[in-house]
Amino acid sequence: MKKIFSSLLFASGLILSAQVGINTNAPKATLDVNGDLNLRSKIAVLDETDNTLSQGNNDQLLVSRGEGYTPIWKTLRIPEYEPNKFYLIFNNSFSDKQGIRFAYYEQPNTTTSRGALFTKGADINSLQGFKKIDGLSQTISVFSTQSKAYFQFETVVQADFNSNGSTDTSIDYACGIFVDDKLVNLRQRNLKAINSLYPFLTHNQIGIVENLSKGNHTVSVACSRLASYGDIYKNFAIGTNTSTNINGFIAQSSLKVDVYEVPEVFNPIIN
Repeated sequence: MKKIFSSLLFASGLILSAQVGINTNAPKATLDVNGDLNLRSKIAVLDETDNTLSQGNNDQLLVSRGEGYTPIWKTLRIPEYEPNKFYLIFNNSFSDKQGIRFAYYEQPNTTTSRGALFTKGADINSLQGFKKIDGLSQTISVFSTQSKAYFQFETVVQADFNSNGSTDTSIDYACGIFVDDKLVNLRQRNLKAINSLYPFLTHNQIGIVENLSKGNHTVSVACSRLASYGDIYKNFAIGTNTSTNINGFIAQSSLKVDVYEVPEVFNPIIN
């Protein structure tokens, strides 16, 4: 009987000190569960500051501190927004290497003054000759009724002009930034022939629109060839090249969008 009792104690000691595997014959931890784990009550970890078991607070996460250390409860650090202040909520950048091209016959024939034609909020369908740069048409998100959206557009413009002679040779063009196909910013410029072949210039444009409605919006960039002077039959391109002195990589377009908002939901920090 003594031998049987001693054997039972020895076997119990092995069980208490061994690794236990559920659905595995080769456990790799004190308790190794190979499958789903369903907890019906609570999780508690050792709090080394007072040697007690801690169940954490509501909405806290259990975070590992690395090998040899017990995990601890942590609060997800959501910034505590101050009322009536703007914060950067959305930002993204887009690029396009395809660009758009205009032949001489693609410029609009309009008698309306540009000052009357290009007004904030004008629908893109009412503006003749505008072509969208496809890769810059993207969706942005707004989460508050108080917002400021900033747009920074950059591209390269080129025409296949010969070197400048005695006659003024140039092209007027315009690029607009649109939100939901409504004009929010426009810039007009002129590309002029110079003393070398195939001139090009860098076009920069910054726009802003305030208090867009909450939800998703489509931002896009579109440009138009407005008028030609001198040798009017030259090709014109925006965001791509007309001639081999530059390439598509050099001429590509980019659009950066930053949306600042006054948040409507405030998340206090719980330590």
